[in-house]
Amino acid sequence: MDRETATSAEAETKTKTYSFVFCAVLLVAFFALFFFSLAIVSDYSLSFHVRYTVAPPQAGMYPALALTGLISFAFVFARFSFGYFAGFYMFAMIAGYFWINAFSLFGYDRFTALISAITSLVTFLIPALFARAPAKPFFVLSSKTFDLIPISILVFSAFILIVCYLSGSRFVGLSEMYRYRNDLVHSRIVEYAIGNINGALIPFAFACFVTRRRWILLALLIAISLMYYPVTLTKVTLFLSVFLIFVAIMATFIKEAKVVVILSLLIPLTIGLIARAFSSDFSNTVFGTLNFRMLAIPSISLEHYYEFFSDHPLTYYCQISWIKGFMDCPYTDQLGTVMANWFGLGNMNASLFDTEGVASVGPIFAPLATLVCGLVIAVGNKASSGLPKEFVLVSGAIIPHILLNVPLSTTLLSNGLGLLMLLWYLTPRDYFICRT
Repeated sequence: MDRETATSAEAETKTKTYSFVFCAVLLVAFFALFFFSLAIVSDYSLSFHVRYTVAPPQAGMYPALALTGLISFAFVFARFSFGYFAGFYMFAMIAGYFWINAFSLFGYDRFTALISAITSLVTFLIPALFARAPAKPFFVLSSKTFDLIPISILVFSAFILIVCYLSGSRFVGLSEMYRYRNDLVHSRIVEYAIGNINGALIPFAFACFVTRRRWILLALLIAISLMYYPVTLTKVTLFLSVFLIFVAIMATFIKEAKVVVILSLLIPLTIGLIARAFSSDFSNTVFGTLNFRMLAIPSISLEHYYEFFSDHPLTYYCQISWIKGFMDCPYTDQLGTVMANWFGLGNMNASLFDTEGVASVGPIFAPLATLVCGLVIAVGNKASSGLPKEFVLVSGAIIPHILLNVPLSTTLLSNGLGLLMLLWYLTPRDYFICRT
């Protein structure tokens, strides 16, 4: 028996070592390709103030590489959680800013901004990665009762979809999406419903149907998800079901959840770089969607927020609608619109690091704001504690993408994070044992 125990312990140690090494290799591959992609972006879209010069080498490049490598250790050794998922996406964004900061054309205090970005990331990651104590449920639903929730989500999603089509729809390609988006007008309640449906409800129901192997219901959910694109004209609705299938397949065949998280960005990044090697409108669209819009823009936006708020009034959270009514605000428009008007670019909605951090309290106090945001993400860790990793991966797959471009306060209420945490909390842990 002792020999069997020793053998089992030795095998477990080898497995953990393999996992650590493999994660480290993937992280090196991701950030090497990511920085290479950012160098290409500097030629892809000059209007976004991103530059990269090969010679002479920029001194700031080496701190960017060193900082990224140092922080990567946390993602090698930390255990998987929802915070790991969200944290890795935030880390990718901040690492991109490290690189962009080294080649910036702007005149703001780049050293102070760099220290602020480093500290903000660390204060966010400490609770997001390491606070995982399980929440104690006040009551427990039976698996049979809980089975009604994903079916109800399917029905509700279909109902809101019909309401949206009654208001109007457009069947256009990606190139015309922004041109016609403003023509689609929905009520505020419907907009809230759409955000929560795409951010939380459809991914959660998707994970439930996969768990129960209810393939017909899953097919209906995917069809409904795809049909939201003509009534919203957003990339989230267009690629939602595709990305959920992508994550579900990886979670099925790759047992290490941390590897799935890293690959969820590494594979699209690689596809975009391969596409960039070909000269065609389609390949440019692929690179522009994956490498530029999905991965580079969040980092670029952070740079623009540092530049803008270096000599403009801070918001002190007046950009949050329910706070705006209680205090004077220097800006009447949403921050994304304010930034778009100032820099002459598209709408620059941005992450919690930009909005709850830099825009609200400035670079000096931004780390305190991101600490609070990290604690909110830790609530998600508590709510999802005890659930299978593959279930958390699939049901939470869209939120990290949303967090790259949307403030945390908005993500909680308008994009489904708060609702998703509640659903995780209510999910009976024996739901994954009883299969039908």
